[in-house]
Amino acid sequence: MKITYPSTERVDQTDNYHGTSIADPYRWLEEDTAPAVEDWVKTQNQLTQAYLSDIPYRDKIASRLSELMDYARLSSPFRAGDYYFFYKNDGLQNQPVIYYQKGLTGEPQVFIDPNTYSEGGTTAITLLSFSKDNKYVAYSIAEAGLDWQEIHFMEIASRKKLPDSLSWVKFSGASWYKDGIFYSRYPEPLQASKKSGKNKNHQVYYHTLGTDQAADPIIYEDLDHPDFNHYTYATEDKAYLVLNATPGTDGFSTYYKQLGSDSPFVQLFDGYSNKSYIIDHREGHFWVLTDIDAPKYRLVRIDITQPEKEHWQEILPETEHLLQTVNTGGGKLFANYLKDATDRFIQMDYDGSNQMEIQLPGLGSASGFSGKKEDKILFYAFTSFLYPNTIFKYEIESGVSTPFFTADLKFDPTDYEERQVFYPSKDGTSIPMFLVHKKGLKLDASHPTYLYAYGGFNISLTPSFSSTRLILLENDGVFAMPNLRGGGEYGEDWHQAGMLDKKQNVFDDFIAAAEYLIDEGYTTSQRLAIAGGSNGGLLVGACMTQRPALFGMAFPAVGVLDMLRFHLFTIGRAWIPEYGSSADPEQFKTLYAYSPLHNLEEGVSYPATMITTADHDDRVVPAHSFKFAAQLQYAHRGEQPVLIRIETDAGHGAGKPISKIIGEHADRWAFLFHNAAVKPRY
Repeated sequence: MKITYPSTERVDQTDNYHGTSIADPYRWLEEDTAPAVEDWVKTQNQLTQAYLSDIPYRDKIASRLSELMDYARLSSPFRAGDYYFFYKNDGLQNQPVIYYQKGLTGEPQVFIDPNTYSEGGTTAITLLSFSKDNKYVAYSIAEAGLDWQEIHFMEIASRKKLPDSLSWVKFSGASWYKDGIFYSRYPEPLQASKKSGKNKNHQVYYHTLGTDQAADPIIYEDLDHPDFNHYTYATEDKAYLVLNATPGTDGFSTYYKQLGSDSPFVQLFDGYSNKSYIIDHREGHFWVLTDIDAPKYRLVRIDITQPEKEHWQEILPETEHLLQTVNTGGGKLFANYLKDATDRFIQMDYDGSNQMEIQLPGLGSASGFSGKKEDKILFYAFTSFLYPNTIFKYEIESGVSTPFFTADLKFDPTDYEERQVFYPSKDGTSIPMFLVHKKGLKLDASHPTYLYAYGGFNISLTPSFSSTRLILLENDGVFAMPNLRGGGEYGEDWHQAGMLDKKQNVFDDFIAAAEYLIDEGYTTSQRLAIAGGSNGGLLVGACMTQRPALFGMAFPAVGVLDMLRFHLFTIGRAWIPEYGSSADPEQFKTLYAYSPLHNLEEGVSYPATMITTADHDDRVVPAHSFKFAAQLQYAHRGEQPVLIRIETDAGHGAGKPISKIIGEHADRWAFLFHNAAVKPRY
C-alpha cells in the first residue's frame, strides 16, 4: 500500500542543553487542546484508518476477538462486614460490574454498574475502602482513562449515594478513620492544563462525611518540596496513620502519626534511596518489609520506642529469591516470593514460625491472600499464559484451596505450551524469557513473533492469560516475554542495573532477545514485532532507532519518547529518579544518547510502525507520541508504513472499555499479519 503522509509543519524552535543546541520542530504538538493539534490528530487518524480498512481480514479478526473475549471474568471477593464484594464482567461489558452478596451463599446483586454512567462505557469505578463499622464505602470515579479521580461515598445496606464529592484527587487511596477518610489531592489546575500541566503540591487531607470538601483540613503538606508526592494509609487497628513521602517513583521516606492525638508525624525511615513498607502494627511494634541492607527484601519487626536498626528483629531474612510482598489476614502473614518471575506463597505466624508453603495450581502468577484479622477464609487468583484467571477459596486453618470461580472459555490449553528459556545479553548477563506457542512448533523461521517487554521502575512481568493473545497463537505465532533488567524480578540490584546511566542495559537485553528468537529459528526479522507500553513504549522506540533492520514491526504504545522534556508534564518529574533529567549535564548526555525522538535519522528505513496513544492520557501525555510520529514520518525512507493510532476518550490504559480494547487489538494484529506477510486463518 503506497502511503502519502500528511505534511506536518516544522517550526524554528531550538533549545540549548549545556552548550548543545537541539532542534524541536514539533514543539507545537505539545499543546494538545490547540485547534491545529486537533486537526493534526484527525488527519493522522484518517490516514491510519484508511490503511487498516484496506486489510481484508481486519474485521474478521475483530469478530474473532469478540468471540474469544465473550466469557465471564471475576475478581477475588473481599469481605466487608456481612457482605462479600467482587467485580464481574459477563463477557463483553465495557466495564466490570461491582456485585455484593450476603455471606458466601447469598444471591449476588449489583452494587454499582459503571456501564450506566456513560454511553460509551468510558467511566471506571473502583471501591477504595470501607468504614470500620462497614456501614459506608468510599469509591472513585475516573472518566475517559484520566488519572484524575473523584471520590464518592455510599451507604452499603441501602445503596444510598451520599452527597459528598471530593475532586482533584490523583494517586491517592482512602483510609477510613472515625467519620471520614484521609486522602491526597492536588490544587485545582487551570482547565487548559488539566491533562498536561505539571502536578505540584500533593497534599494530604481529612474529609468528614457530611461536610463540604472546602472545609477539609490539611493533614500534611511540604511546601519546600512541591514536586513530592504523599501517600497515606492507616494501620488495621487504626492506631497509626502512615505517610510515605517520595520525590519520584523509586525510594521514599516513611513517617507515622498516632491517631486520636495531636502528636506530629514522626520519621521512621529517612532518605529516598530505599523502600520500606509498614505491613502491620501490633502492641507497639511495626512489621516492615524493607530493602535496607537487603536488595531482595526482608521482613523485620521494629519497636516504636527503639526504632534504630540495631534493635530490629528479623522475621524473614533476605534469601536468593525476591520477597515481593507480605500480606496479612486471619491473624497470619502471607509472604510472596518471586522465583524466576513466578509466584510462591508461604503462610506463617507473626514471629515467622509455622511456615507452610501454599500449593498453587502450577507455575504462574498469584494474587490475594489478604483480609482482616478475624477472617477464616481468604481468596486468591491464579493465572499463567495458558491458565485463565481462576479464583480460589483458601481456608486458613487447614491450608486447603478449592476453586471458587473458573472461567468458561472456549480454549483448549493442551494445544499450546509455555516454557522459560535463558539467553545471554550483550554483556553476558543471563536473561530469562517466557515463550508461548502451539505444541510441536517447527523451528523453521516462519512464525510471526510478538516480543513484548517493559524493563523499568522495579516492575515485574509475570505469566498471565490474555484472550486477545490467542489471535497470534492460533495462527502459529509465538509470544515472547523477556524479564529485562530495570524490572523488579530479581530485586533492587536487578532494577538498578537498568536505570539512570545503566538504561542501555535494558535495550541490549531486548535486542539480545530478538537475536535469540531469530538464531533459534522461531522467526525472521521481517516477521518479528516488538511491543511495549509506557516505559515499554520507550523500550520499543529506543530499540527501533538503534537497530532498525532487526525488526519487521514496532508497536510503541503510550510511550515516553522525548527524554529531554518528559519531566515538564503532569507527573513526569516523578520519573527523574529512574531516568535522570536533562537539566543535569551528565544525565543529559545519557538521555540524549537514547531518546527515541532525538535518534531518528533522515534517510533510514524503519520497521513498519503503528504508534498508539490516547487523547486523555494525562500520565504519559500524547505529545510524546505526536512528536515521535511526525519526526518518524519525516525521516523514514522505506516502503513500510509508519502510522499513529490515537484513541479518543481514553487514557493511559486503565479503565479502557472492552469495545476499545477489541478495536485496538484487532488493528494491531491486522497490522502485524499484513506486514509480516502472513495470512491469518479467518
